[in-house]
Amino acid sequence: MINLTTMDIVIIGSGNVASVLGRKFKAAGHRILQVVSRNASAASKLAYEWDTESTNYISLVNKKADLYLVAVPDDAIPHIVSELKLPAKKILAHTAASVSKDVLKNVSDHYGVFYPLQSLRKEMKALPEVPVFFDGNDEVARKALEKLAHSIAEEKVEAAGDDARMKLHVAAVIVSNFTNHLYALTEDYCKKEGLEFKQLLPLIEETASRIKSMSPKQAQTGPAIRHDKETLQKHIELLKDHPHLKNIYVLLTESIQQLK
Repeated sequence: MINLTTMDIVIIGSGNVASVLGRKFKAAGHRILQVVSRNASAASKLAYEWDTESTNYISLVNKKADLYLVAVPDDAIPHIVSELKLPAKKILAHTAASVSKDVLKNVSDHYGVFYPLQSLRKEMKALPEVPVFFDGNDEVARKALEKLAHSIAEEKVEAAGDDARMKLHVAAVIVSNFTNHLYALTEDYCKKEGLEFKQLLPLIEETASRIKSMSPKQAQTGPAIRHDKETLQKHIELLKDHPHLKNIYVLLTESIQQLK
């Protein structure tokens, strides 16, 4: 019978998600029995950090864990699963938002998804807040994954099926990846125009903090929402030597003005 308070876990993967979740598990009192990764160097480094063992052969996976977590890129999951052999009663989960839990159904009787909705980097010095969305094919898997999620995320835990996770992932890409791309474009613009991008950091921080207490729609400011045609035209003129950024500026201006 699985001790849901302190679990023995095998992590398959050695990238950003595997690294941060492993640290969160350790901090919560769980035991990492093994790190499995084709990147032998990365697996060995994590194993040293967590005082455990590692292997770069999926065939040598430790069979004594309570739970096995596949934390690899989405397109690598089917191949990993095709090689993974576990006792039927073990709990198996992957961390991908956009991959169905059923990709695991031929490996274990109890399987599911443990999706951390956060931008994670292995170089993080402080463990970030990580909301977790979980799913399981049966009560055994759901109960274990929910308990594990609460151990690292406290109250920021919610059940989410395949369709809900996919929609969450779309939203996450827009608010995180797309927003960061706008930062990258702006940084490039600043360099070309002799400006310091870091001068914008207080504004970025204020805008991000504002939506903690109000709707983003209510927090919208700027010439687009004011329909300030004169300022908009001046901005577009200034961007004539930056056609890609100019197109995005026009597109987003129109989108802001059309949002009801």
